This record gives sequence, structure tokens and C-alpha cells, in this order.
Amino acid sequence: MAASVAIQLEFGGGAELLFNGVKEHHVTLPSQTEPWDMKQLLVWIQRNLLKERPELFVQGDSVRPGILVLINDADWELMGELDYQLQDQDNIVFISTLHGG
Repeated sequence: MAASVAIQLEFGGGAELLFNGVKEHHVTLPSQTEPWDMKQLLVWIQRNLLKERPELFVQGDSVRPGILVLINDADWELMGELDYQLQDQDNIVFISTLHGG
């Protein structure tokens, strides 16, 4: 059984507005039979943190195009995207590049 995982989540570029304006969240994901990955984290975020307009944050089982995701300051595309297995003390940053005009 995989141990619980303590991570830091950050939302910026306007994405924080979907989370009651809170930019930083320190969370501990509960123990489960398989290691946590980014796909499971996105589901957890939707169920536990996302307060409004999920269509502005997620699309299907991933983040919406226009949301930059960094895992420990590296582009998540280099880390395996949805398949990346979370490690204790990871820092996950979501930055919206979508702006109204």
C-alpha cells in the first residue's frame, strides 16, 4: 500500500480564482493501494479544492489547453504528464495562460 503523500499545489495566472482566490494549498493525499499520479491528483483537486467553473480548469481527464503545469519547476510534458507518480514534498504549479480581451 502506498503511503500518504504531502505536496504543495500552487495556482496562478488567474487559475487561483477558481479556488476561492487561494494561490497555495498544502495538502496530504491519503494512502491508497497504488501510488498517486497526476491523473488521480486532478480528480482529487476537482472533488476537494475546485470551487467553480471546472470547465476552465479541466477538459476530459487532463487540464484544459492553456494551463501550464510545472512539477518541481519542470514542464510536466518532460515528467510524463498524467502518468507522473507523485513524490512526497512535490511542488505542482498550475498557471493559466488564458486571458480575456
